[in-house]
Amino acid sequence: MDSLGVVVNPIAGMGGRVGLKGTDGKLAEARRRGAEPRAPDRALEALQSLHRRAPDATVYTAAGVLGERAVRDAGYEPIVVYDPAADDADPSETTASGDVDTDPSDAARPIDPATAETTAADTRAAVRAFLERDHQTPSDGPSERTRSDDGVDLVLFVGGDGTAVDVAEVLEESEGETPMLGVPAGVKIYSSVFAVTPADAGRIAAEFDRAADREVNDIDEDAYREGAVRTDLKAIVPVPVAPDVQSSKQVSSGSVDSLAAGFAREVDPERTYVFGPGSTVGAIERELGIDPSPLGVDVWRDGTVLARDAAESEILEVLDEPATIVVSPIGGQGFVFGRGNHQLSPAVIRRTDDIEIVASGTKLDGIDALRVDTDDADLDEELRGWEQVRTGRFTTRLVKVV
Repeated sequence: MDSLGVVVNPIAGMGGRVGLKGTDGKLAEARRRGAEPRAPDRALEALQSLHRRAPDATVYTAAGVLGERAVRDAGYEPIVVYDPAADDADPSETTASGDVDTDPSDAARPIDPATAETTAADTRAAVRAFLERDHQTPSDGPSERTRSDDGVDLVLFVGGDGTAVDVAEVLEESEGETPMLGVPAGVKIYSSVFAVTPADAGRIAAEFDRAADREVNDIDEDAYREGAVRTDLKAIVPVPVAPDVQSSKQVSSGSVDSLAAGFAREVDPERTYVFGPGSTVGAIERELGIDPSPLGVDVWRDGTVLARDAAESEILEVLDEPATIVVSPIGGQGFVFGRGNHQLSPAVIRRTDDIEIVASGTKLDGIDALRVDTDDADLDEELRGWEQVRTGRFTTRLVKVV
């Protein structure tokens, strides 16, 4: 891999910890609730991992928080090929290669990712610029812009499924074979085009030698917030082949009634329970007489629901020790933290003294390992190791968190 294009969706994932289950159409509400950006930090982690392995790679990117800032912070001198602020600029304001002529100090301009106004159109325009690599050719007349044949070797994007759709659709329009790879930063990750962690993304980008077709899926976020999962296959695109590219999310089958009954029988009335999203945990809640929020987080203690469909701040407000977090891994991926349950933040996890992982045997059969991605490297390391997963009324299975 000699060159790559990097684009960051700076608002991806902002709706997670504040309980919105996504950011599409909810950015203003996420900001009102105090949401903070996570994508820029994850972009930097991926790019630092890349720089350690491929410090001489040529990196094309978009201006400011759309990529330039993270690329520079990781140690690269990027070539900026798209700047939303320069869309209407005179062609003479670009360099001889067609790159936007920005001063390196522009990367430090005071644009806060928490208030950045970027759109899907910016992501698409940046990817088109990576693929076309427009350049100016000398002539006696007006400058001419022509298509280059040496597009990037990889498009590395930072975001969630919505960002993946934007990137994939541009790649399909180009009718080329440029692979894409995602750095997971969104709330929901249903597509199989993402690395497991940001650091994995950087390593894969530096080392991959072939690509294979994988799925880009998206869901209806409004339906998702109401508890319904409606997935839609959006594209099939080439993705680097590596063991640390996650699978598409799968829905587990089989009854979890015995698991729920066994768990409910052992509930401690002196303990606070934080129930994560998903149908398996929902079955436990129903066994306890709780009306679960299907894709949200509920807090319960001794017959009383203390918070329903709670954001991180609401969980922390009612959380008393001793406390147990109850979660089920995502089918096909194995994530117990960091996908679809960002409300269960490092602060929440550290306030509890117990984590119960529950899953049917059928679901575990399709998972090679459990995974965590909390945005806190120290906590991720603490959570790794062998864990007992409850699979039935009396049965457990030992599965490793990697």
